[in-house]
Amino acid sequence: MQLAKGVEWGLHCCLALAWLGDAEPVPTAKLAAVFDLPQPYLNKRLQALVRAGVLSSSPGARGGFRLGRPPEQITLMDVVAAIEGPDDAFRCTEIRQQGAGFGTDAPEFAQPCGIAAAMRKAELAWRRELAAQTLADLMATTPPASADRVRRFYARLGTVAG
Repeated sequence: MQLAKGVEWGLHCCLALAWLGDAEPVPTAKLAAVFDLPQPYLNKRLQALVRAGVLSSSPGARGGFRLGRPPEQITLMDVVAAIEGPDDAFRCTEIRQQGAGFGTDAPEFAQPCGIAAAMRKAELAWRRELAAQTLADLMATTPPASADRVRRFYARLGTVAG
C-alpha cells in the first residue's frame, strides 16, 4: 500500500501548526514555504483537512489555517482519512466467483474468502494503530530542534509579504 504524498504533507503541516500555536492563522503560502511544497497542491490537501475538522480556516488577507482541535484530539487516522478518503485500501471484487467459479452456487461464496478476511484484519489493525496516535504524541517524540527550526523559519517569513 502506498499513501499519497498529501498524507505526509498534511501531517507535517498539522505538526507545524501545532508548534506555531494559535496566535494567528498561517497562510498556505507560508506553510508551503516552510516545506518547499507546491502551494496549489498543498492548499487542496489543507482544504480536505478543513472539511474533516482537523484544521480550521479563515479567509482574507490575514487568513490562513489553524488546528481545528487540540493536538491531543487529532489522530493520524483523522489526517489519513481526510486526505485519502474513508475507503479501505483493499477492495474485494469477488474474483473467485469468476472463471472457474462462474455460475456456481458454491456454499463457500456465502462467506468472505480467506484473502478478503486477512486483508480486512490487517486494515483494521493499521487503522487502530493510526487512530491510537495523536498529533500530541508526534510532538512529544519529535526532537525539539525540529520545532525550533520551523518556528525560526516561519518567523523569518513574517517579514515577507503573503
